[in-house]
Amino acid sequence: MAARVLNVNVGVLGHIDSGKTALARALSTTGSTAAFDRAPQSRARGITLDLGFSCLRTALPPQLGPGPGELQFTLVDCPGHASLIRTIIGGAQIIDLMMLVIDVTKGMQTQSAECLVIGQIACQKMVVVLNKIDLLPEGKRQSAIEKMTKKMQKTLENTKFAGCPIVAVAAKPGGPEAPESENPLGVSELIEVLKSQAYLPSRDPSGHFLMAVDHCFSIKGQGTVMTGTILSGSVSLGDNVEIPALKVTKRVKSMQMFHTPVTYAMQGDRVGVCVTQFDPKLLERGLICTPDSLHTIHAAIISLKKIQYFRGALQTKAKFHITVGHETVMGRVMFFSPAPANINEEIQENVFDFEKDYLYQEEYLSKDSVSSEENKENDQAGEVQLPKQQWALLEFEKPVTCPKLCLVIGSKLDTDIHANTCRLAFHGVLLQGMEDKNYTETFLPKLKVYKQKHKEGQVERVMDDYSVIGRSLFKKETNIQIFVGLKVKLSTGEDGIIDGGFGQSGKFKIRIPDGLKPDTKMVLTAVSKKKSKGGKGDMTKEDESSKSDSALPVTISLIFKRYVFDTQKKMIQS
Repeated sequence: MAARVLNVNVGVLGHIDSGKTALARALSTTGSTAAFDRAPQSRARGITLDLGFSCLRTALPPQLGPGPGELQFTLVDCPGHASLIRTIIGGAQIIDLMMLVIDVTKGMQTQSAECLVIGQIACQKMVVVLNKIDLLPEGKRQSAIEKMTKKMQKTLENTKFAGCPIVAVAAKPGGPEAPESENPLGVSELIEVLKSQAYLPSRDPSGHFLMAVDHCFSIKGQGTVMTGTILSGSVSLGDNVEIPALKVTKRVKSMQMFHTPVTYAMQGDRVGVCVTQFDPKLLERGLICTPDSLHTIHAAIISLKKIQYFRGALQTKAKFHITVGHETVMGRVMFFSPAPANINEEIQENVFDFEKDYLYQEEYLSKDSVSSEENKENDQAGEVQLPKQQWALLEFEKPVTCPKLCLVIGSKLDTDIHANTCRLAFHGVLLQGMEDKNYTETFLPKLKVYKQKHKEGQVERVMDDYSVIGRSLFKKETNIQIFVGLKVKLSTGEDGIIDGGFGQSGKFKIRIPDGLKPDTKMVLTAVSKKKSKGGKGDMTKEDESSKSDSALPVTISLIFKRYVFDTQKKMIQS
C-alpha cells in the first residue's frame, strides 16, 4: 500500500517585490532535495500534470499521526495585486496556512496589510517570513532582525495571528542576478517551522463537487487536462463535470495527484482532471462543478461586516469591486439592518428571512458612522445601539457564476495602489442569489426593506370641536387624496386622521375623533386671534407676552413607512 500523502495548502502572500516567488522556489528546491531522494522510477508513467504550483515534500511530523507517510506543502504563490485578491478569495476555503512575506528592510507595506486582512477572513494559521536579511549589514543584522520581529509582534497583537512564528530568511542572497550557487539562508529553519504549524485540515467530501482551475492544456489522443484545487465535494473517474463558463458537460477520463494516477479526489486536494477534448484556450482559469450546482446571478443578498482598516463610510448606492466565486465585477450596494422591533433578536447564521421587515440604511452603521452625523444634535441620547447583523443588496454590472453561501469581498481596487490605505472595504457571505434577469420585478418586491418617513406641519385654525385645518405638511402640487385616512398626532397630544384637502394651496382637514382638549382650543384660538389682528406694527406689549407662552404654534406629525421595492408605493402605519 502506498504511503499516505497529506496535502497542506500554504498561501504565499506579501507586498509586491517582497520576494514571494524566490521564497517559493527556494522552499520547493530545498525541500525536495533535502528531505528525500526521488527515484526516477517513482515518477508516474503516462501523463504528467504541471500543477502550476510548486510543492515541497517532507516526512510526516509526529503530531500528524503515526505510521509512514509524507507531508506535502502546496505553495500557492499569489501573484500581482488585483489577481491576488481574486486568487485568495477563490481559494480561501482551501488555504490552510498563510506565509506573510515581509521585506525586512521595509517592514509592513500597504499590500502586506491587505494580505493580513485577507488572511484574517480566509485563514486559520500564519507564519511571518522576514525576507532579504542578506541586505542588512552583517554587524547589525541580528539587532535589525530583532527590531523588526518586535515591530511585527506589535502589529499582530490585536489580530487572530497574535504570537504566530516569525522567521528570518534570505531566499535569494544577492538578489535575482546572483549566481545559483548562493545558498539561501534560514530556509531549512523555515521548513521546520512550517512542519510544526501543519495540522490535519478539516476536509468534507460531501456536497457538490467544485474545483478552481488554474491551468488548462490538451494532450494529443488523451483529451484536455484541467489542473486545480478542489474547493468542495469530491470527484471520481467516470463522473460528469460541468464547465459553466463554456456551458458544456464533460466526462472524467483520468485523474492524477502528485504524478500518480488516482480514481478519486476530494476537498483540499490538488488534482489534474483529464476530460474529453475541448479547446484549452477557452478556459484559462475558472470553475468546474457537479452539473447544475452553480448558479449565475444578477444580484444577491449578503450578510456583511466592514473591514476595520478601511477608511471612510460605506454608502448605499456606492459602487465597489465585488469578488465572488472566482470573479471580480463592479456592483452597487444598498445597506439595511433589522427593523427596530427586531434589533435584539438572535440572527440565524447563513439564512435570510424574507418574512421579516428590515430598515433601509443610507450607509453601513459602524461606531464611526453613528458617532458622526446623527448624534451631533442629540448627544444626550447616549450610546446608540448597533445592530448585531447588517445586510446588503448587491446588484452586479454583469452576471457572476458562483456557489451558494460563498465568501464575498467588496473593495475599491481603483484607489491608487501606492496610496497608503487599505482598499478592502467589507467581507460577507452570499445568502441569496437572484438568477432571474428581471429580478427587479420578480424578486425584489419580496424583500421587505422600508424607509421611515416623518413629515411635520402646523395647525392653521380650528373648524369645530372635532376638526382643524392644517398647513405646511404638503407641497401645493401634492395629491392629498393619497394621504387620506392616515393618522397624525398633534404636539398637544390629540390623535387625528387626515380627512381631505382644503382649498388649493396644500392645506388639509384633520378629523379629531376624541375631540380637541380645552387647553388646545385656547392655544389655537390665541394663535388665530393673533393672526387676525392687524399688521405687525399694531402689536402691543401684552400681545408680545402672550405670543411667547400660550400662542406657540401646534405642530402636526405624520409618521409612516414605505417599502423600497413596493411598486404601488403604499404608505403604511403600524
